[in-house]
Amino acid sequence: MDDKHNSQPCPMGSTPFWRSRYGLGLLVFGAIAAYFLLTEHRAHFFGALPFLLILACPLMHVFMHRGHGRDGGAHAGHHGSDKSPNTSAAPPASGTGEQA
Repeated sequence: MDDKHNSQPCPMGSTPFWRSRYGLGLLVFGAIAAYFLLTEHRAHFFGALPFLLILACPLMHVFMHRGHGRDGGAHAGHHGSDKSPNTSAAPPASGTGEQA
């Protein structure tokens, strides 16, 4: 299973939602709302910030690991623990400048 996103191109003549007039309006409205929420409710936000950081730890663990063992161990050697360094490489040739 690969992690590539299957994004399908938009049909000719149409733009993605976030680049459309309505998408940009929604982004601007969201930015303005976020600004006023943070400026008017700063004390509430900073009071909840330690709890949000503690909550972020398990959420990052769940979403970043994407469920260990779900694929039946297909990534067993993913971390490189079973690979040994290649020690059979020949040392570089002496400084004579000739190539064999």
